Formats: sequence, structure tokens, C-alpha cells
Amino acid sequence: MADSLPFDLRALELFLAVCDAGTMAQAARRLGLTQPAISQAIADMERRMGIALFDRSARPLALTAAGGALRQRASALLSEARQIAPLLREAEHARLPLLRAGLVDSLSRALLAPLARALGEKAEQVSLLSGLTASHAGALLTRQLDLLVGADDLDEIEGLERWPLVTEPYVLLLPAALPAPARVVDLGELARQVPLVRFSARSKTGMEVERHLRRLRLDLPRPLEFDTPYGVTAAVAEGAGFAITTPLCLMEAGIPLDGLACHPLPGPGLTRHLTLIARRQELGRLPREVAAFCRERLAAQRPALAALVGEGLAAGFVVEP
Repeated sequence: MADSLPFDLRALELFLAVCDAGTMAQAARRLGLTQPAISQAIADMERRMGIALFDRSARPLALTAAGGALRQRASALLSEARQIAPLLREAEHARLPLLRAGLVDSLSRALLAPLARALGEKAEQVSLLSGLTASHAGALLTRQLDLLVGADDLDEIEGLERWPLVTEPYVLLLPAALPAPARVVDLGELARQVPLVRFSARSKTGMEVERHLRRLRLDLPRPLEFDTPYGVTAAVAEGAGFAITTPLCLMEAGIPLDGLACHPLPGPGLTRHLTLIARRQELGRLPREVAAFCRERLAAQRPALAALVGEGLAAGFVVEP
């Protein structure tokens, strides 16, 4: 190819060794190579560039004008090249100047503080925001965030890398005095006794619950909805109705469940998937390392979740390998 390099760094190293030694034989002895190997490397450089580098009629070897120009540039090139490996090793362990992450609000209690500490070891400055997955997704795509931990894997968007964290079941939260519905049709009957307290349709959780109800062909009234786990759980605790929620959402609410009961959701199983997302190949190993940290922290929450919703429901809480 016309734009191919006429030499590599090893050839430059051999060229400079000949310049310093004065003869190819002496350069070969210093480098532990054979003289024919040195001669062949120099001849190959000259052939590929189409110009002589040494005046072979002189003893010791003398550089041509072109060879002298190459010697000046070659020293600088090799000096730069030798600095690359140390720079890369330093960069591998260096901290980023700024790292911005978005965290779905239902993970704030479980992850916010420990994740802040973990990211603080990776960056000089950390910005960690809690809120709805949808708003964080937009910020990630517009480069206002570097990482997103959310309830949507954004599988329809290209250019992202995804690290699954945990899967948890949706559960039924209702006043303990009310009997748990045994069948799907009984869920409609329950809604006629007390209303469904909803998650906002702006949230991924709210959208998934609505899709589930449509699959069950249940069209329930919408008297009350919230965009936070605390709002939903507090409303049920105050007797406003029942809710379809998750163990992590209940933990996030931080409200004692005295007088409330958790039951399996009747009908087809419904689960929520939490995922760490980053733009592909922009942060090296960092997203994988942060995902592993999040899995470890979430796995440690399982005993607390079992105490909250019962061992049977907590069995559906699965940390991804």
C-alpha cells in the first residue's frame, strides 16, 4: 500500500544501534543478533523508502544526508514510544476527573451511599442522582450521565453496554385484614373493595404494572398514583388501598409494614429487572466493575428483604451471576 509505513519501531531501534556502533557487526554483537539479520533489516528499510541510509564505501559506516535526518527523528520517535507503556500503566490506575451516575429511586436506600463511596474511588468528583429511569435514560443518551442503574435495559437503543444486576418479583401489598386474592378474577373483586394505589405511568414500574393489568383484562379505576415507592407504600399504610410493588420498592419506602401483608401476585408471574447501562466502550472495565459491586451490595440485602416480605417471596429475588 502507498501509505504503508516504511519501517517499524524495531527497525528504527536496529538503525540507531548501527549508528551508535559504527558497524553492523558491532551492532549485532551488542544486541545479541547476527550480522546478516541487522544487514537485512537495514536493507529492507532502504528498499521500502527507496533511499540509502548509509554510505557503505566509508569505514566506519557513514550516514547519508537522509540517514542523518532519520537518525534525528528516530531518536525522538523511540523516546516517545518508550514512554507509552508507563503512561498506559499510570492511566490504568488513574482516577477519572468526573463520573456521573443516575440511580433509579427504588434503589436509593440499598445502593446510594455505598455506590457513592465506590465511585469516589474511581473519580475525583462524583455526581450521583436519584430519580425515574426514563429521565436518567435521556441524560445518558445526551451525555449528561456516564452510568445508569435502572429498571429498563433500553434494548431498543444501539451503542450501549448492559450489565444485568438483579431480578425481583412484583408482589401484592394490602391491609392484613383483607384476604389475599387466590385467582386473577379475585384481584378485580379486591379492587372493588379497595382501590389500587398506583405507581405513576411515568415510571417503568408503573408502565409494567399497567401492561400486566391489561394482560389480565382488568381495567381498574385510577384514584391515586405516586412516582415514588414511599408515596405508594405510605398510602397503603394509611388505608388508601392496595398496591402492586416489589421487595426493593418496599425497602426503599422505609415504612414499617405493621398491619400490612405481602402476597404473591395472582395470575402470570411478573418480575422487574434492574440493569447497569453505559455507553459502549467508553469507560473500559469500569462499568463491569461497578456492576459487580452493585450485585454484591444487592445480594447482601436479601436477608432484610426476606424479613420484610417473607422467605417465599424473597426466593424470587435473584442476583445475576
